[in-house]
Amino acid sequence: MERESMEFDVLIVGGGPAGLSAACRIMQMAQEAEQELTVCVVEKGSEIGAHILAGTVFEPTALNELFPDWKEKGAPLNTPVTRDDIFLLKNQENASKIPNAFVP
Repeated sequence: MERESMEFDVLIVGGGPAGLSAACRIMQMAQEAEQELTVCVVEKGSEIGAHILAGTVFEPTALNELFPDWKEKGAPLNTPVTRDDIFLLKNQENASKIPNAFVP
């Protein structure tokens, strides 16, 4: 049986935030060193990000470090967090708000 193959310099398994960040940073470093590099990201989902939950709140320090100009480039992150509440879900009908003193 004959199999098709492709060669890459770097193979990253998983197209989530960590895998994509690694791929972007490797390519940035290759460009800075003026080296040509091939990077492949393999994702088990139907498309990149298929397993990521929507509505996520994240702290953008890593994004700022990886892409300092992400805001100027028009990244679709348009809703800043102004409040964060955490609830303890007791069952389908009852939940209790955790006091802010216990919220990280």
